[in-house]
Amino acid sequence: MAGNSRTTFTKRQKERARQEKQAEKAQRRAQRKVSQQEDSVTPEKPKDKDLVVTYDEEGHPEGFGFHDF
Repeated sequence: MAGNSRTTFTKRQKERARQEKQAEKAQRRAQRKVSQQEDSVTPEKPKDKDLVVTYDEEGHPEGFGFHDF
């Protein structure tokens, strides 16, 4: 009969560990859901500014510089 109590105790430990693991997973899912909602609320990127074409003295368009983009 002494063997029966040991298996019951082991079963309880395993069940408790399973429940804790399940709770941790649920908490991680909830955190991911919240962070995804926060990411979707972030403001949109500002629109690109329009490029202005400049012309040299002869009327030819000048190239764009690195900072024009």
